Amino acid sequence: MAELAEIEQVVRARLRGLRTSLGWSLDDLARRSNLSASTISRIETGRRTIGLDVLLPLASALQVDLGALLDLDADDDVVIRPLPQRTGGHTMWLLSRPTGATTALKMRVTPRRGRVEQRVHPGRDWFFVLEGRVRLHLGDRQIVVEAGEAAEFATMTPHALDAIDGPAELIMIVDHDGRRAHVHAEDDPAR
Repeated sequence: MAELAEIEQVVRARLRGLRTSLGWSLDDLARRSNLSASTISRIETGRRTIGLDVLLPLASALQVDLGALLDLDADDDVVIRPLPQRTGGHTMWLLSRPTGATTALKMRVTPRRGRVEQRVHPGRDWFFVLEGRVRLHLGDRQIVVEAGEAAEFATMTPHALDAIDGPAELIMIVDHDGRRAHVHAEDDPAR
């Protein structure tokens, strides 16, 4: 029984650590996993046992496999198998683990109709356009970034991205604050 308790303690810590490193509240994870925030809180604090009925949707929402959550002797796997996350006109694939100081992601951006909402957050963003053309809204400026070009900017300047004349694909590197602002703004249809 001591081994089971140790595994549960490790899994609880990993679940909470993943959630907080992503900048998600209990409500954010609840929405993504179709579980209640109170259930997730009880799991993280040890007031509820961890069963497959909750572990599977949590692992899926956090984009980790069960083996990574359950393995006590796990060495980091070098292969990352990103899953798409759709947010408004963007589709994103996390290309790095959610535990580092920066996060790499691939993004597919589609053209938008109407005004784009610019956001600010601490840090810097960097992106490289793989295909297509991207319009970077940076305060009052609009900067076109073509395939094969990169952009880097301070994110305390209001900013947003959209594609020009069709979909565009890019690789982006952001710090954790930037990652929260970009990857997890799912409730905002303008993003």
